[in-house]
Amino acid sequence: MSKNRQSRHKKTWLLIIAVCFLTLGSYFTTTNAYKMLKGYALYKWKSEPTEATAKLPEPKTKADIPDGLELYEERPETGDLMGELYIPKIEATLPIYHGTDEDELEKGVGHYAGSVLPGEKDNSVLSGHRDTIFRDLGEVGKGDLLIAKTEAGSFTYKVRKVRIVDADDRTVIVPKPKATLTVTTCYPFSYIGSAPERYVLVADLLKSAIDK
Repeated sequence: MSKNRQSRHKKTWLLIIAVCFLTLGSYFTTTNAYKMLKGYALYKWKSEPTEATAKLPEPKTKADIPDGLELYEERPETGDLMGELYIPKIEATLPIYHGTDEDELEKGVGHYAGSVLPGEKDNSVLSGHRDTIFRDLGEVGKGDLLIAKTEAGSFTYKVRKVRIVDADDRTVIVPKPKATLTVTTCYPFSYIGSAPERYVLVADLLKSAIDK
């Protein structure tokens, strides 16, 4: 067989193979199998947590507020002054800012944006530095009061439990079936450097004085 004939023969087979692949590809993309695989791939990509989203749940929006009394007409923005936390046991009145970045924690108590606001049903989470505003928080324990004052009113909580947890323990921010205030700071209080644990106060809503 001459070289020209071999070349034409090879090109013919390559053309046949190419047509087969194009036909199969066109068929596959119009079938449910393709849609199913594409949907599965998108689902896996969207559901796979990134380093940032794996740490904390999405912040609550107005639509996520549990059924019942609407305490707040607007949700605060990051950095907004929300109110104050009064702790009778240590006679401390501390400003509360929305957000738990360093900008907020340098100024006062930070309100975790992924939690409800004080007074609302569910878990409202507050955090602060142990070497500044919460240096005396270790004196506060079971049975003591925590009073959160916001534009919606004054909400008095009673500490039900004191917990010492690892720094990466996510149970601190889990939802609660009733109005709860969780206050957390680094622990031990006298630790030098980045503390390995957290001191956590879990308090139940005792009474509300609503300004509406």
